[in-house]
Amino acid sequence: MALALRPPRFQPLPAPIPASTASTTALAARPSFSSSPAHAVICAAAASPFTEATSSSRYRRDAWSYAASDGDSSSSSAAAAAAASSGRRDDEIALQLPELRRLLDALRASRGREAEGEGGGGGPGRVALVGTGPGDPELLTLKAVRAIEAADLVLYDRLVSNDVLDLVGEGARLLYVGKTAGYHSRTQEEIHELLLSFAEAGANVVRLKGGDPLVFGRGGEEMDFLQQQGIRVEVIPGITSASGIAAELGIPLTHRGVATSVRFLTGHSRNGGPDPLYVAENAADPDTTLVVYMGLSTLPSLAPKLMKHGLPPDTPAVAVERGTTPQQRMVFAMLKDLVNEVKSEDLVSPTLIIIGKVVALSPFWIDSSKQGAQSIENLGSPDSRSLNRRMAVLNV
Repeated sequence: MALALRPPRFQPLPAPIPASTASTTALAARPSFSSSPAHAVICAAAASPFTEATSSSRYRRDAWSYAASDGDSSSSSAAAAAAASSGRRDDEIALQLPELRRLLDALRASRGREAEGEGGGGGPGRVALVGTGPGDPELLTLKAVRAIEAADLVLYDRLVSNDVLDLVGEGARLLYVGKTAGYHSRTQEEIHELLLSFAEAGANVVRLKGGDPLVFGRGGEEMDFLQQQGIRVEVIPGITSASGIAAELGIPLTHRGVATSVRFLTGHSRNGGPDPLYVAENAADPDTTLVVYMGLSTLPSLAPKLMKHGLPPDTPAVAVERGTTPQQRMVFAMLKDLVNEVKSEDLVSPTLIIIGKVVALSPFWIDSSKQGAQSIENLGSPDSRSLNRRMAVLNV
């Protein structure tokens, strides 16, 4: 129904710029409305706010781990980037192993000196599992910022935004352990061993995860593994994408008389197929808000299943790409149209999907084709009449 880039939080969009005075750049920065009054389109910036597997920012951060014997890491980094591009993860890991071993040896030697000193010490380090939220660094907790600044080693995922990684202290080492479809820089078991090895060597290790580490982040597995090995683990929660993105769009996940519960679903298929892992019949409750993580590839299967189980086809829904970042894009549509709208706008991962009547409470929801482009432009500052229209859609 509507695609829009992230606007200022609940601020009215600027007035249209006359065509006679508008420059190409100015027009590109504003919504470009199609001839259909129910469909608004704007292009997002191409650059990802996150760390992609072969991005130059990743290799700048991780350059220390590719240090060659002559002290020049540029050739090794280039070789690693080529390995990642071609999917040869084992070759990339092999390039990092010498420097990782040197760092471990240095940490162990330092720990041994502390154990022999007058002050004692020399015990194992600790691991902090830190949630960084959906991307906006201003959504970090104070506790998360302090942990990031105090880290010796930071193992970070793909969906930790570049702005968050800029907060890491200058003396800390960063190591990318992200995963994306078709390329895992490290297996989960390898991540476990890295965390354990560096913690045992006495390092203060921070494991950065997008969103909240215990919501579809596999943080529970890492915590369980480390605790069984006697390593102290602290979990610092982050704002999960459901909460952060819903707040950004002005969507209450629950609302009196509209939604009595909220349910988080994973859209992942364990075997990488087109079907979501599991959709129960009670997930199609019209009074429940559904939030689907990692569901972009399985949405064409998920939406029909929800409607088959009883969710009305005209249920409001939204798909949000790169939520809370400057590159955020949103597609609003009824459930029956969501798959086609998302496909036509070519959304990419990460995309969060929210399905439920509460979506129509967003000031960015276009509730009927009777609203023209002028109304679309004013969605950032809803008046009482637009609120009444949305409530009428909800029948409340």
